[in-house]
Amino acid sequence: MEKKTYYVNIASQEISQIPFGNNASYTIQATDEQVFLLREKFNELHEDDFGTFVRSHIPFVQYHQDLENDEYDNDLKDVFQMLHQLATPETRQAMEESGIGIEKNQ
Repeated sequence: MEKKTYYVNIASQEISQIPFGNNASYTIQATDEQVFLLREKFNELHEDDFGTFVRSHIPFVQYHQDLENDEYDNDLKDVFQMLHQLATPETRQAMEESGIGIEKNQ
């Protein structure tokens, strides 16, 4: 399949073929299927985020003992790994220089 250039912003969970505003935090080269999988990961993050919001209103549950936060953290790591794999060389280098590379021992 043909790869196209996409611009990704994790904060807004935006994936676009058109660079606009702050959506170009990460530039990737991906097929339609890979973009679909990335979108699915963003959807999981959104669901996890809601779970962490609900959990935050339960004061006796510690962060380090909270399944919702663990799920969010794991899905966020998956997004960064996916971005690292699909990144343009410049984006991959910037990620690695910032310490956002792939974690070896998860």
